[in-house]
Amino acid sequence: MDELLLPQTAAIEDLSGRHGFDENFLGQPVPLPTLAGVETVLLPYTHFSVLMRLDMRLAAVTGVGIDGEKLMDLDRAGISWRLDPRLPVDQQTGERVYARNDIDRGHLVRRSSAVWGDSVAEAEQANEDTFHYTNAAPQAAKFNQGMELWLGIEDYLQEHAAQYRSRLVVFTGPIFSDLDPVYRGVDIPLRFFKVAAFIHEGELAATGYVVDQTPQLAELPDVPHPAAVEDVPPLGPFRTFQAPIRDIAQLTGLDLDQLIAVDGMPVAATLGAAPIASTWRLLGDVEDLDLDFDLED
Repeated sequence: MDELLLPQTAAIEDLSGRHGFDENFLGQPVPLPTLAGVETVLLPYTHFSVLMRLDMRLAAVTGVGIDGEKLMDLDRAGISWRLDPRLPVDQQTGERVYARNDIDRGHLVRRSSAVWGDSVAEAEQANEDTFHYTNAAPQAAKFNQGMELWLGIEDYLQEHAAQYRSRLVVFTGPIFSDLDPVYRGVDIPLRFFKVAAFIHEGELAATGYVVDQTPQLAELPDVPHPAAVEDVPPLGPFRTFQAPIRDIAQLTGLDLDQLIAVDGMPVAATLGAAPIASTWRLLGDVEDLDLDFDLED
């Protein structure tokens, strides 16, 4: 029998002691966004949590707290991707989607963002926890391996957290739509979002981003070619946009009201009824970030 058709099983693993994302990580409550209208399950890990959408078998959103004072440099050698034993196998997306193709297991919570702690053991546990399939989403290999700016944004934020020994919260997830191609029974999201929250001059601040993989998916022979996405500007390879958090909330259905109110994108406060994507800013480099604040406190 083809190995892709063989049923998957979750390895025996004790995750009962995981505390997950700390909503008070920034010194004031910033909860993981919720999603109404669909069935979800919250899975806590070390320093981060994943809110799973059971209908999609993928995360609706992930949340991680990054402690710049305690970051450690650990590698990923010897760590394998695995299913989460707390969730039925048919409610998560496993190796069947990623086998023998050019689709990568794209980390939602970035590995290096979770690797910190009061001890090496704590950081190592977080490192391993990021390799659960619940923390992955199908991404075209050229997209996942070529997201210099997408990763550069988080590098920029993470490096500031380290430099100023400060804390940062990052929410990441797919933007599902009816145009997402279905591959091996799983919807492959065309777009992803990232929202960063932090404290600036004693007050909560936030900023949001969107990236698109439509061009890369169109190059994969086994994946149905996605149609053009009509509610965003024309997107090319690896293009990343700074986007109002209001737009991200409307596109995902996530409750982001708290962060919409403190969005640092200069146009965010004057959006009114502006159409989704009408104010998105194409970023060519991290230096293009246009924030009303610096991450220094």
